[in-house]
Amino acid sequence: MSSDPRGPVSRETAPPAPELARGVFGSRLPLAETYADLLAGEATVRGLIGPREVPRLWERHLLNCALVADLVPEGARVVDVGSGAGLPGLVLALRRPDVHVTLLEPLLRRTTFLELAASTMELDNVTVHRGRAEEVHGQMWFDVVTSRAVAPLDRLGRWSLPLVDRGGAMLAMKGSSVDDELAEAEKGLRKLGARRFQVHRLGAELLDPPVTVVEARLPA
Repeated sequence: MSSDPRGPVSRETAPPAPELARGVFGSRLPLAETYADLLAGEATVRGLIGPREVPRLWERHLLNCALVADLVPEGARVVDVGSGAGLPGLVLALRRPDVHVTLLEPLLRRTTFLELAASTMELDNVTVHRGRAEEVHGQMWFDVVTSRAVAPLDRLGRWSLPLVDRGGAMLAMKGSSVDDELAEAEKGLRKLGARRFQVHRLGAELLDPPVTVVEARLPA
């Protein structure tokens, strides 16, 4: 896995991890702290994270992405579509060493950062693939396809569901209007093969608002 030829760009660090992060990440917390520093420094300098996001990296980005890992089966093959700065894909990989995560991202400056981050954290369960989801349809299949703030659900389904293996699922992190969005998109998602739908609201006891994830599952 290649490192960034420009070397470190910033020495900025993230806010200290809140106490609840220890319960969520457990023994993997040091890795999460390393990633938080990369987001606060390298990713911010490269324009992947806005500077205003740095003070709330843990609550808004790391912790809510980490909770999605609870929906991923043991040993799953995961692809994170439009991975950007690695949210949620890198968080899933560092919290769940049992799963293999492919970070699918079309932009070079983002894949360069993703390779740097995976190398820095020595994550051997991560593959970075530069490209768009539709470019690998019919070539790659996964147990779980994740995404966060990539596209409306109907379009996201057209990109994601062809990558889902039989019995697998699309897990899309969404906002408060998720129920209306799912109602509008469900017909199209069914045409793409999805048969079971569920809206998960995770971590209500930890985060406000809780994490909202739409699950669309294919039959086995």
